[in-house]
Amino acid sequence: MSSLQSYTATDLFEYLCKKKDMLVLDVRNEEDFGQFNVEGPFPFEMANVPYFEFMEEEDATVAKVSREKPIKVVCAKEGSAQYVNEILVSHGFEDVAYLAGGIKTWGNLLTPKRINPESDDYALYQFIRPGKTSCNYGLIYKGEMAIFDPSRNYEFYQSFANNHQAKIVRTFETHLQADYISGSKQIANATGAEIMAHGGDFSEASFQYSQVNDGDSFAMGGDGPVVKIMHSPGHTPGSTSYIVDNTYFISGDTVFIQSVGRPDLGGKATEWAVMLYDTLTNKVQKLDKYLDVLPGHFIDWTEANDDFLISEKLHKVINYNAGVYAIDSPEKFTEYIQDNMRKSPNVYNEIRKVNVGWLDVDIDEADVMDLGKNECAATAYANKD
Repeated sequence: MSSLQSYTATDLFEYLCKKKDMLVLDVRNEEDFGQFNVEGPFPFEMANVPYFEFMEEEDATVAKVSREKPIKVVCAKEGSAQYVNEILVSHGFEDVAYLAGGIKTWGNLLTPKRINPESDDYALYQFIRPGKTSCNYGLIYKGEMAIFDPSRNYEFYQSFANNHQAKIVRTFETHLQADYISGSKQIANATGAEIMAHGGDFSEASFQYSQVNDGDSFAMGGDGPVVKIMHSPGHTPGSTSYIVDNTYFISGDTVFIQSVGRPDLGGKATEWAVMLYDTLTNKVQKLDKYLDVLPGHFIDWTEANDDFLISEKLHKVINYNAGVYAIDSPEKFTEYIQDNMRKSPNVYNEIRKVNVGWLDVDIDEADVMDLGKNECAATAYANKD
C-alpha cells in the first residue's frame, strides 16, 4: 500500500473551502455515517458505500463509484479507506486518496483564524473545529497565551504557541462541557497552566482550578488586554462569559449566533431555564450591542463570514433571535424551552464525568466519545427538524 496517496484533515478542510471538485467517499457503515460525517462551508458530492460491500461484491460495488471526479476516501481509522483505495486503483481509478488517520482526525481538527487587527499589541484567534461545529479561542500577549475552552488536541495548541513564541499560562472554561472532552486538564498537566473556571460547575472537580467570579477582571501579562468575567448561568449553573478588551464577547454555550444554549442537558430544565432567562434579559441584553459575539458553537456554515470566521455583532445576534429575546417572563421562556426540547445524547453524561476528573478514558474511548456534532443549541436544531 506504500504507493497509495493520502491526504490530511487539514487538506480536506482546504479542499472544502476552495470548493474543490471531488467526491468524498465514506466507507463506514450506514449507522456511523448517519451519526457523523464530513460537512463543509459549501456543497460537495459525498457518497456512503460501506467497505464490506467492496469485499462481498467488488465489481458491482466499484461500478457504483463515479469516475468523473477525484475521490477522497474516508473511514473510521484509515485501514478500510486504504483497502478501498487499493481496490479502486486496481480498477483503473487514477485520482484516489485516503484520509490519513481516519474520520477522528477530521473530528479533532482545529483551524486558526485571527480575529482582531494585526495592528493591536495582542492577538486573538478563533480555533474552529469543523467536525464538531465548535469554536475555542486563543489570546496571546507578550509571550503568554491563554486558551478559552480548549479541546483535547494539546499538540495543536502547543505547536501554535511555539510558532508564536508564546507559553500557555492559563485556560478559561466557559462551563462544564458535555459535548466534547476538555483539554484544560491535559494542558495544565503538560505546561503548568492555571485552569480558570466557575465553582458552579467545577466545585467537585478532582483537579485544581482557580475560581472566577462575576465582575472580576484579569489583565494579560499584567498590563495587556483585560478579560472581564461575567457569570452567565442557564446552559449550566456555572456558565461564564468572557469579554476581551471591551470588544469581544466569548459567550461559550450561552449565546449562539442563531440560538441560545440549551438549559435542559443537566436534567433540570425548568430551574436552569429560569437562570438562562435572567442571564439573557438582565445581562446579555444590557451589554454593549456592538460587541463581537464569539460563540462556543455554530449551527452551520451560513454563520461564517467570507474569511470563514464565526462571529457577529451582538445587536444582530439579538435581532436574529428576536423571538427568544422578546419573551417577557421566565414562565413563558420555560414553556418555549420545553416546546423545543429533544433527547440529550447518552454520551453527554459520561463526557461530564471525564471533564471534572471523575472518569478516566483511554485515547480510543475518547475519540469515540468526541465524535459527532454538538447538540447544545436550545432552539435552532429543533426548528430545522
